[in-house]
Amino acid sequence: MRIYQKLQVWQDAMTLVEIVYRVTKLLPREEQFGLSSQMRRAAVSIPSNIAEGRGRETDKEFIRFLYISRGSLMELETQIAIAKQLDYLENDEELFIMTHKLYAKLQSLINALK
Repeated sequence: MRIYQKLQVWQDAMTLVEIVYRVTKLLPREEQFGLSSQMRRAAVSIPSNIAEGRGRETDKEFIRFLYISRGSLMELETQIAIAKQLDYLENDEELFIMTHKLYAKLQSLINALK
């Protein structure tokens, strides 16, 4: 197991990816290459950037990638809100709770590394 895989924030981000993939399967077919694809890319970017940043030489570089992960998380939150506004999602509460908790964990890790 790589060191980044031991990070709870990475594990939580991976769980979020799984849920986003399940939710986006339920979106209308015409959104397959639109909103669905964007949501998946944003979700995948979160743990990917945590892993890439952890593989860098310094904490400063790691922090930079954690900020990128946090930005992708905000992008995903916005896309979830759009899907909800378009009535594509009935229950977005679980996703929003997960994104809020993940944001807090990312911020805590950033603060601990500063």
